[in-house]
Amino acid sequence: MNELAKELAGRYGARGWHDIRKDLASVEVDAIRIRDVMAYLRDEAGYGHLSFMTAIDNIERGAFTLSYALRDHDARRGLIVHADVDRAEPTVDSIHLLWGQAWTYQREMREWFGIDFPGSPRVDEEFVLEGWEGPPMMRRDFDSLAYSDATYAERPGRVTHDPASHMREKLYPEAAQ
Repeated sequence: MNELAKELAGRYGARGWHDIRKDLASVEVDAIRIRDVMAYLRDEAGYGHLSFMTAIDNIERGAFTLSYALRDHDARRGLIVHADVDRAEPTVDSIHLLWGQAWTYQREMREWFGIDFPGSPRVDEEFVLEGWEGPPMMRRDFDSLAYSDATYAERPGRVTHDPASHMREKLYPEAAQ
Protein backbone atom coordinates (compact mmCIF):
# COMPACT_ATOMS: atom_id res chain seq x y z
CA MET A 1 0.00 0.00 0.00
CA ASN A 2 3.03 2.31 0.00
CA GLU A 3 2.26 3.29 -3.60
CA LEU A 4 -1.14 4.50 -2.52
CA ALA A 5 0.39 6.50 0.33
CA LYS A 6 2.71 8.25 -2.14
CA GLU A 7 -0.11 8.86 -4.60
CA LEU A 8 -2.39 10.37 -1.95
CA ALA A 9 0.43 12.53 -0.59
CA GLY A 10 1.31 13.83 -4.05
CA ARG A 11 -2.24 14.45 -5.25
CA TYR A 12 -3.98 15.57 -2.08
CA GLY A 13 -1.34 16.36 0.52
CA ALA A 14 -2.25 13.29 2.58
CA ARG A 15 0.00 12.62 5.55
CA GLY A 16 0.41 10.37 8.55
CA TRP A 17 0.11 7.08 6.69
CA HIS A 18 0.04 4.29 9.24
CA ASP A 19 0.05 0.56 8.50
CA ILE A 20 -2.14 -0.84 11.26
CA ARG A 21 -1.65 -4.37 9.94
CA LYS A 22 -0.85 -5.81 6.51
CA ASP A 23 -4.43 -5.41 5.23
CA LEU A 24 -5.41 -2.19 7.01
CA ALA A 25 -3.95 1.31 7.03
CA SER A 26 -4.98 4.82 7.99
CA VAL A 27 -4.18 8.21 6.54
CA GLU A 28 -4.94 11.86 7.31
CA VAL A 29 -6.24 14.38 4.76
CA ASP A 30 -7.48 17.95 4.91
CA ALA A 31 -11.27 18.15 5.29
CA ILE A 32 -11.47 20.59 2.38
CA ARG A 33 -10.24 17.78 0.07
CA ILE A 34 -12.35 14.95 1.50
CA ARG A 35 -14.77 14.60 -1.41
CA ASP A 36 -11.94 14.53 -3.98
CA VAL A 37 -9.93 12.03 -1.94
CA MET A 38 -12.92 9.76 -1.43
CA ALA A 39 -13.83 9.88 -5.15
CA TYR A 40 -10.25 8.95 -6.06
CA LEU A 41 -10.20 6.09 -3.56
CA ARG A 42 -13.50 4.74 -4.88
CA ASP A 43 -12.95 5.25 -8.61
CA GLU A 44 -9.19 4.77 -9.01
CA ALA A 45 -7.90 2.86 -5.99
CA GLY A 46 -10.61 0.20 -5.73
CA TYR A 47 -12.15 1.12 -2.36
CA GLY A 48 -15.73 0.55 -3.45
CA HIS A 49 -17.34 0.05 -0.05
CA LEU A 50 -17.91 2.64 2.67
CA SER A 51 -18.10 0.54 5.84
CA PHE A 52 -18.87 3.39 8.23
CA MET A 53 -18.28 7.02 9.13
CA THR A 54 -17.99 8.54 12.58
CA ALA A 55 -16.65 11.55 14.43
CA ILE A 56 -14.39 11.98 17.45
CA ASP A 57 -14.56 15.15 19.54
CA ASN A 58 -11.00 16.36 20.08
CA ILE A 59 -12.05 19.25 22.29
CA GLU A 60 -8.44 19.90 23.37
CA ARG A 61 -7.46 20.63 19.77
CA GLY A 62 -10.68 22.45 18.89
CA ALA A 63 -11.50 19.91 16.17
CA PHE A 64 -13.68 16.97 15.29
CA THR A 65 -11.87 14.12 13.60
CA LEU A 66 -14.05 12.51 10.98
CA SER A 67 -13.17 8.89 10.26
CA TYR A 68 -14.22 7.15 7.06
CA ALA A 69 -13.66 3.37 6.89
CA LEU A 70 -13.32 2.06 3.35
CA ARG A 71 -12.96 -1.48 2.04
CA ASP A 72 -11.54 -2.91 -1.17
CA HIS A 73 -13.16 -6.35 -1.20
CA ASP A 74 -11.23 -7.61 -4.24
CA ALA A 75 -7.83 -6.85 -2.73
CA ARG A 76 -9.03 -7.67 0.81
CA ARG A 77 -7.75 -4.47 2.32
CA GLY A 78 -9.17 -1.59 4.30
CA LEU A 79 -8.31 2.07 4.67
CA ILE A 80 -9.42 4.52 7.35
CA VAL A 81 -9.34 8.14 6.23
CA HIS A 82 -9.21 10.80 8.94
CA ALA A 83 -10.00 14.47 8.43
CA ASP A 84 -10.09 17.20 11.07
CA VAL A 85 -12.79 19.86 10.92
CA ASP A 86 -12.92 23.02 13.02
CA ARG A 87 -15.09 22.44 16.08
CA ALA A 88 -16.32 26.05 16.12
CA GLU A 89 -17.72 25.85 12.56
CA PRO A 90 -17.95 22.16 11.70
CA THR A 91 -18.90 22.01 8.02
CA VAL A 92 -17.73 19.27 5.66
CA ASP A 93 -18.59 18.36 2.07
CA SER A 94 -21.10 15.55 1.79
CA ILE A 95 -20.04 12.31 0.13
CA HIS A 96 -23.59 10.97 -0.29
CA LEU A 97 -23.27 11.07 -4.08
CA LEU A 98 -20.29 8.69 -3.85
CA TRP A 99 -21.90 6.25 -1.42
CA GLY A 100 -25.65 6.33 -0.91
CA GLN A 101 -25.47 5.16 2.69
CA ALA A 102 -23.26 8.13 3.66
CA TRP A 103 -26.27 10.38 4.16
CA THR A 104 -27.41 8.21 7.08
CA TYR A 105 -24.05 8.58 8.84
CA GLN A 106 -24.03 12.30 8.05
CA ARG A 107 -27.49 12.77 9.56
CA GLU A 108 -26.30 10.98 12.68
CA MET A 109 -23.17 13.15 12.98
CA ARG A 110 -25.24 16.29 12.43
CA GLU A 111 -27.58 15.35 15.27
CA TRP A 112 -25.05 13.97 17.74
CA PHE A 113 -22.12 16.34 17.14
CA GLY A 114 -23.57 19.33 15.27
CA ILE A 115 -21.43 18.74 12.17
CA ASP A 116 -23.03 20.14 9.02
CA PHE A 117 -22.97 18.40 5.63
CA PRO A 118 -24.59 20.90 3.25
CA GLY A 119 -26.59 19.30 0.47
CA SER A 120 -26.86 15.92 2.15
CA PRO A 121 -30.42 14.55 1.90
CA ARG A 122 -32.63 15.03 4.95
CA VAL A 123 -29.68 16.23 7.04
CA ASP A 124 -31.84 18.83 8.78
CA GLU A 125 -34.57 16.37 9.79
CA GLU A 126 -34.67 14.74 13.20
CA PHE A 127 -33.02 11.35 13.08
CA VAL A 128 -32.76 9.58 16.42
CA LEU A 129 -33.36 12.36 18.95
CA GLU A 130 -36.94 13.28 18.11
CA GLY A 131 -37.92 16.51 19.83
CA TRP A 132 -34.44 17.14 21.24
CA GLU A 133 -34.06 20.76 22.36
CA GLY A 134 -30.54 20.73 23.76
CA PRO A 135 -27.01 20.99 22.41
CA PRO A 136 -25.50 18.02 20.54
CA MET A 137 -25.03 15.43 23.26
CA MET A 138 -21.96 13.62 21.91
CA ARG A 139 -19.85 16.75 22.24
CA ARG A 140 -17.52 16.36 25.16
CA ASP A 141 -18.60 19.66 26.68
CA PHE A 142 -22.20 18.44 26.98
CA ASP A 143 -22.90 18.16 30.71
CA SER A 144 -25.22 15.16 31.02
CA LEU A 145 -25.56 15.54 34.81
CA ALA A 146 -26.58 19.20 34.54
CA TYR A 147 -29.01 18.30 31.75
CA SER A 148 -30.54 15.48 33.84
CA ASP A 149 -30.82 17.69 36.93
CA ALA A 150 -32.52 20.44 34.93
CA THR A 151 -34.84 18.12 33.02
CA TYR A 152 -35.90 15.38 35.40
CA ALA A 153 -37.40 15.74 38.85
CA GLU A 154 -35.79 14.04 41.84
CA ARG A 155 -37.72 10.94 42.84
CA PRO A 156 -38.02 9.70 46.43
CA GLY A 157 -36.41 6.37 47.15
CA ARG A 158 -33.80 6.71 44.47
CA VAL A 159 -30.34 5.98 45.86
CA THR A 160 -26.93 5.98 44.27
CA HIS A 161 -24.36 3.45 45.41
CA ASP A 162 -20.62 3.51 45.02
CA PRO A 163 -20.16 0.58 42.60
CA ALA A 164 -17.05 -0.81 44.32
CA SER A 165 -18.49 -0.84 47.84
CA HIS A 166 -21.89 -2.05 46.60
CA MET A 167 -20.25 -5.01 44.86
CA ARG A 168 -18.20 -5.79 47.96
CA GLU A 169 -21.20 -5.65 50.28
CA LYS A 170 -24.00 -7.09 48.15
CA LEU A 171 -22.42 -9.29 45.49
CA TYR A 172 -19.29 -10.60 47.19
CA PRO A 173 -19.88 -10.29 50.97
CA GLU A 174 -17.50 -13.18 51.73
CA ALA A 175 -14.62 -11.25 50.18
CA ALA A 176 -15.25 -8.23 52.47
CA GLN A 177 -14.19 -10.15 55.58
